[in-house]
Amino acid sequence: MNVKDLFSENEKPLDTLVSDGGFSGIFRTVACIGDSLSSGEFEKVVDGVKQYHDMYDYSWGQFFARMSGNKVYNFSKGGMTAGVYCDSFAENNGFWDKDKAAQAYIIAMGVNDITRVLNGEYEFGDVSDIDIENYNNNKYTLVGNYAKMIQRYKEIQPDAFFFLMTMPRSGRDAKREEYEEKHAELLYELQKLFSNIFILDFRKYAPVYDAEFKKNFYLEGHMSATGYLLTGKMVASYIDYIVRHNMPLFKNVGFIGSGK
Repeated sequence: MNVKDLFSENEKPLDTLVSDGGFSGIFRTVACIGDSLSSGEFEKVVDGVKQYHDMYDYSWGQFFARMSGNKVYNFSKGGMTAGVYCDSFAENNGFWDKDKAAQAYIIAMGVNDITRVLNGEYEFGDVSDIDIENYNNNKYTLVGNYAKMIQRYKEIQPDAFFFLMTMPRSGRDAKREEYEEKHAELLYELQKLFSNIFILDFRKYAPVYDAEFKKNFYLEGHMSATGYLLTGKMVASYIDYIVRHNMPLFKNVGFIGSGK
C-alpha cells in the first residue's frame, strides 16, 4: 500500500462511494440538523390527499450511522426552517443540551427557508446580518438564523467540525434555482467567517435530481428508502474525502468533547 494513494490530487469528492463510512468514522458523535430530507420523510397519496411521515430510521443520517459505526442524532423534522429551529424547535427538544453535544454537525437546512423567502414571508439577508460576537443580535433572516445555529453549537462544543450541505441541482423553477445558488454562495461565505467549517457541495458534485434520478430514488415529492441510503453513502464519502485530504486538521478529533 502506498499512503500517497489516499490523497490523489485528481480525485473529486464523490468519485468513490465508501460502504463502511471510511474516515468519517473518526467522529464518534454526529448531529444532523435539517428538515424532511434529514428525517427520512416518506410521502404517499391516499384518496388524493398527501401524507407525510418522518421515518427517522430510514434517514440518511441513520444509514450513515450504521455504515460508520458512529452515534448520529437526528436534530430534524419535516418542514423545518432555520428560524423555527432557533426560535423553539431545538430548545423544546433538548437539542441545545450539553449532553447531546457532538464532535461533528452536518447542517442540511434551507429548502423551506427559501420557500418562505419566495412567499415573501422572510428575507434571505446577507452576512451583514450576523453579529460574530453575539448571535442574539443576528437579524431574523435566513442568513442570520443559519449562522445562529452554527454559533450556538460552537458555543456548546467549541472544537466541533461543521459540514454544511448545499442543495443538489434539480431543474426546478428558475427563481428557486437562483436562491439555491445564493444559498450555496452563503455557505462558502460562512466558511470564511467561522473555524472548522467544510462544505458538502452536493450542488457541484452530486447527481442532478432530474426525472431519471427521481424515478429510482424518490417516493412522490420526497426520497424513497433507496434515495436516503444513497444520500447516506454520499455524505459519508464526502466527509471521508475531506478528512483524507486534510489529515493534519483532524488529528485531535478524539479529544473533542473529552475534557482532556
